[in-house]
Amino acid sequence: MISFTVTAVVFGVVFLAELPDKTALAGLVLGTRYRASYVFAGVAAAFALHVALAVAAGSVLTLLPQQIVHAITGVLFLGGAAVLLRNKEDDDEEIRRPENQSFWKVAGAGFMLILVAEFGDLTQIMTANLAARYDDPLSVGLGAVLALWAVAGLGIVGGKALMKRVPLALITKIAAMLMLALGVWSLWEAVSA
Repeated sequence: MISFTVTAVVFGVVFLAELPDKTALAGLVLGTRYRASYVFAGVAAAFALHVALAVAAGSVLTLLPQQIVHAITGVLFLGGAAVLLRNKEDDDEEIRRPENQSFWKVAGAGFMLILVAEFGDLTQIMTANLAARYDDPLSVGLGAVLALWAVAGLGIVGGKALMKRVPLALITKIAAMLMLALGVWSLWEAVSA
């Protein structure tokens, strides 16, 4: 039986913790470039897997070496920044037509980005701790996954809305700079930990 109280508490805690996180930025960036439904499918699947792992493993996830997680995340963000900066501005029309991107390519990119970037993240550890505290894996899992999907959806939809008002070339440059900063930050955390 699902406890709506536990689900609501977990949703609120995870939603607020994830909102300012890199996931919203990643969803926004992917949402400006690809079909939103394709991006969301990949991101949602990655979050579902993360929640399942957190709930199943409980607090064991806190024992993972954070240096390795930060290093991989940093490299992925730097790679994403390089890809964004490499695209030419005259390719805007091609980028704006998401039908040129296959479902599996776009969903796979979203899945892999979130899978690696969020592994061992605060909300995954928080979910594991909440699962251990409430001893109600189904309610905790449901609240956490709904919160993560809500944040991802906001980022993706926000990216599409932003693209209608701001030139894609400017969005791409800003996103690349933010991803570059996140990459450097993650690598700094990996070496300083």
